[in-house]
Amino acid sequence: MSEKDKQLELKDKIVKGLKKVYEKRIIFKKDKNSELVIMQGGKIVKIKP
Repeated sequence: MSEKDKQLELKDKIVKGLKKVYEKRIIFKKDKNSELVIMQGGKIVKIKP
C-alpha cells in the first residue's frame, strides 16, 4: 500500500467520522430541544432542528 493510498484511506475514515458526529449532534439537539448553530451564506444562524 503506497503512502497516497494510506492518506486516502485515512481521509475517508475522518470524513465518515465527521458525518457520524454531525448526525449524533442533530439527534442530541432534537432531544434537548435546543438551537443548532450553523453557517449559512457567510452568516452564523441559529435554527431549530
